[in-house]
Amino acid sequence: MNSELDLPLERKIGKRSASVIEKHLGLKTAGSLLNYFPRRYLSRGELTPISNIPLDEEVTLIARVLSNSTRQMRARRGSLTDVVVTDDAGGSHVPGTLKLSFFNGFRAKAELQPGRRAMFSGKVTRYGGSLGLTNPDFMLLDEDPELTGSLDPEKLAAMPIPVYPATAKLTSWSIHKVISSLLQTLDLDALEDPLPQSIAGRDGLLTVADAYRLIHSPETAGDWRRAQQRFRYQEALVLQTALARRRAQLAAEEATARRPRAEGLLSCFDRQLPFTLTAGQTAVGKTLAEELAQDTPMNRLLQGEVGSGKTIVALRAMLQVVDAGGQAALLAPTEVLAAQHFDSIRRTLGPLAGDGIFGGTGMLGGDAGPDTVQLTLLTGSLPTAARKQAMLDAASGNAGIVIGTHALLSDKTSFQDLGLIVVDEQHRFGVEQRDALRAKANRPPHLLVMTATPIPRTVAMTVFGDLETSVLDELPAGRAPISTHVVGLAENPGWAERIWKRSREEIDAGHQVYVVCPKIGTDDDGDFTPGEAEPSDADLAEDASARELASVTTVLESLRQEAVLDGVRVEPLHGRQDPALKTETMASFAANETKLLVSTTVIEVGVDVHNATLMVILDADRFGISQLHQLRGRVGRGGLPGTCLLVTTLEPGHPSRRRLDAVAATTDGFELSQEDLKLRREGDILGASQSGGRSTLKLLRVLEHEDIIARARADAQRLVAEDPGLQNHQTLAAAIDDYLNPEKEAFLERG
Repeated sequence: MNSELDLPLERKIGKRSASVIEKHLGLKTAGSLLNYFPRRYLSRGELTPISNIPLDEEVTLIARVLSNSTRQMRARRGSLTDVVVTDDAGGSHVPGTLKLSFFNGFRAKAELQPGRRAMFSGKVTRYGGSLGLTNPDFMLLDEDPELTGSLDPEKLAAMPIPVYPATAKLTSWSIHKVISSLLQTLDLDALEDPLPQSIAGRDGLLTVADAYRLIHSPETAGDWRRAQQRFRYQEALVLQTALARRRAQLAAEEATARRPRAEGLLSCFDRQLPFTLTAGQTAVGKTLAEELAQDTPMNRLLQGEVGSGKTIVALRAMLQVVDAGGQAALLAPTEVLAAQHFDSIRRTLGPLAGDGIFGGTGMLGGDAGPDTVQLTLLTGSLPTAARKQAMLDAASGNAGIVIGTHALLSDKTSFQDLGLIVVDEQHRFGVEQRDALRAKANRPPHLLVMTATPIPRTVAMTVFGDLETSVLDELPAGRAPISTHVVGLAENPGWAERIWKRSREEIDAGHQVYVVCPKIGTDDDGDFTPGEAEPSDADLAEDASARELASVTTVLESLRQEAVLDGVRVEPLHGRQDPALKTETMASFAANETKLLVSTTVIEVGVDVHNATLMVILDADRFGISQLHQLRGRVGRGGLPGTCLLVTTLEPGHPSRRRLDAVAATTDGFELSQEDLKLRREGDILGASQSGGRSTLKLLRVLEHEDIIARARADAQRLVAEDPGLQNHQTLAAAIDDYLNPEKEAFLERG
C-alpha cells in the first residue's frame, strides 16, 4: 500500500550509503530502515552510568574525559593513547570510570581533553580485571555540526540523542545521519496509515508521518515517548489482528464431529482408572469432549505444571476420537519421549490396548471394532520391517492411536481418517512440520497443543492468541513434593564429595538418581534441543571460557571410579547415541537395573520413572529457569519425595545464580515463567529462538504492556468480526504482511 516504503534504499539515499546499511544492518528497503528504531535516547547533559554497561556488547554512551595520556609501545611500532572517562556528574551516585585505548590515536590525543563530553561507541571488553573499550568511535557533543546545525544552545541542550543498535563498523550517529537523510527524501505525509482513524482518534495517537519524524528526530523527550506510544500500539494491533484473522479462518473450516459413544472405549477406560481425576482434569476433559463433538476444528492449547496429568487428559480425548471412528496421532519431539509415551499409555490402557507394538488384534472403535484400541509406535530408528508394518497400520486404520516422532511427518506416512493431532512440547516443532501432519487428514483435524512450560498470560495472548487455552494448575494425588537446593561449591568445596554420598544413600534405599550435565563431551557446546530456551545473559559467555563445564563423558568416567558408588550400575544417555541404545538404556533405568543415569537434557520432558528420587544438575547455572523446572519434574513422580540439587561453581551474588535461587524458591511454574521472562528478556517470541535480546518485537514488551495488548486484542477481534478479509483496512492488512513475513505469521499459529 505504501509503495514508497518498498523502494530499494539506493533510490532514496544513494548507492554508497545503501550498500553500507545493507552490509552491516541487512536492511534493503526504505521502509525497513525507517522502521529501524532507536534503542534508547540520551540527553546531551547526562552521563551514562558506567556500572551498567554490559560485557561483550556494543554500547553507545556519553561520558566526560577525566585524563588523557600517550606512550610509545614497546613490542610494536606506534603509540598508545589511554583516555579515562567518568560518569561523575556531581550527583549522589558512586562515580565509575572506564578506560579507552586508542592505537595511534592521534585524533583522540588531540580532541579528548580532560573536561570534554563525548559520545563513545564500541565493544566492551575486560582487560586486567577492568572494563574498557578499544579504539572506540567517538563524537564530541559540543562541536558536531551534523547534530547541532543552527540550533540555539538552550534548544540543543534539551534535544535527545537517538541511540540505535550499532555494529562494530557502523556507529549509532552514522545510522542517525543516514536515517535523517532518508526522512528528507520521503514524502511522509503521503503514507497511508495502518491504524484505523477511529482507533487513532479515540486514543489520541500521532499520525504515522509525525510518529516517524519524532521517533528519529525528537526535539524533546515527550516527542519520542508519544512516537513510541503510537508505534507500540500499532505493533500490538498488527499482531493481534493477524491472530484474530487466523482464528476466524480456522473457525470457518469444517471438521468431522467426533461425538462421544455410550459404552465405548472412553467409558471403559474411565471405569478402570485406579485413581480419581483432579477437578482440573475433569473440567478440561469436559471442554475437550464438547469441542471434539463440533463440526468446526478444535484448536486448543493445554498448559500445565510438570506432572499435572496432561497426558491422561489428552488420552481421554484420543479415545473419544477413536470411539467415533477416527484416528489420533501424538507427535513427540524425541524418540525417548515417544517411547515413554507409548509405554505409559499402553500401561494406562491395560486390557483396552491392542496386543503388540507393530500389529495386533485391536482395531478402531466406532461401529466396527471391539473394545480395544491398537497403539502403534512409529519412529525413524525402527527396523525396516517394523516401520513398514507401523505405517501400514496407520494407513489402513488398524492403528487407532499412532505415537511417533518426525517419522509421522514423512511423505510415506498416511492415515485412513486422522481426526485428532496432539502435539507434545509444542515449541520443539516448526511450522512446516505441523502443517505436514495436518495435511494428512481428509478434513481439517482437531488439534490439541500441550506444553509443560507455563506461559505468562501476556505471552499467551501474543503468541498463542488464536488458540483457546486450558490450564491444569493442580497436581494429581500421589505427586510428592520436590525440595530444591542450590549447592554452591565455591563457598563449600566439601559439598562435591557429599553429593555422591547422598546419591549412594538414595540408591541404598532402593531408589534411583539422575545426574544432568550441560555437555556430551569435552569438545562440544551441549545437547540443547533446537528452539529450547537457554540462558542468554552476557556473563554466560565469560563463564564458558573461564571454566570447564561438566560433560556426560567425563562425569561418567569419574563416577564409575568413585569409591562411594562402588558396585552401582552407572550408564550414559545423550542425543548422539544410537536410538536403539537410548531406548535400551531408558528401559534398563525404568526396570531399576541402571541405578544412576548420567544424561543431558534429553530426559527433560516426558521421562517417567517413579523410582527416581534424586536429581543432581551439574553446572546448573548453564540452564534456563524453564529447563531447570522441567528437569526437576522427573523426580518425585511415584509418591516418593523428590530432591533436586542445583550444583554451581559460581560465587554467591553472580548474576547467573539468580536463576538458581529463583528455582529453589518456588515450584510454581507460572511464577517461574514470569521470572524467566524478566531474566532472559523476551527474546524472539515470534520465532524459533526463545531466548536472548534480539526480539522481533520492536517496542512492545509483553510483560510491561499487558494493557496495550489486551486493548489491541479487543480492537482486532472487532475489526475481523466486522470485516474478516480486512477489505476496508487494506493498509493494516499490508502492515501484517510486511511486519509478519509468512514464516513469522505461521509461528503465531502455534499449531
